[in-house]
Amino acid sequence: MTKPFSYLLRVRYSECDAQAVVFNAKYVEFIDIAGGEYFRALWGDYKNLLEKGMDVQVVNVNVSWKAPALYDDVLALNMGPKRIGNSSFTLEIDFINYTSKQVIATGEITYVLVSVKEHQKMAIPDEIREQLETGASALVNHAGVLVGA
Repeated sequence: MTKPFSYLLRVRYSECDAQAVVFNAKYVEFIDIAGGEYFRALWGDYKNLLEKGMDVQVVNVNVSWKAPALYDDVLALNMGPKRIGNSSFTLEIDFINYTSKQVIATGEITYVLVSVKEHQKMAIPDEIREQLETGASALVNHAGVLVGA
């Protein structure tokens, strides 16, 4: 699977643990931040989804580590759709050291589409399904700014 969406971040000192590597829990935080930027690239402002009476909630996150990420490393989180179900969808994430191109970790995050008011799961409408199937294509930095724009 190709992942044309890439979120760039620089590892900050506060994200490292006593072993001088990125603390494991930070990877889930990175996934969540990159997911928000993925949605922005896919749907525009997140409010656009909310105004349609829809929201997403995380129901599962998995991370598998391959190598450490260190302070001041630049990581590219490459994301794309893996599976789209009736009411849920899963994105795959590859954590790549931007300089060396080494795979640092891989992950998946599964969201369920819910109604804004009741927080009840709902079927993914055709328009949203098509957008998820197409995926987002962008290179975004830590400030949420399109690189090259």
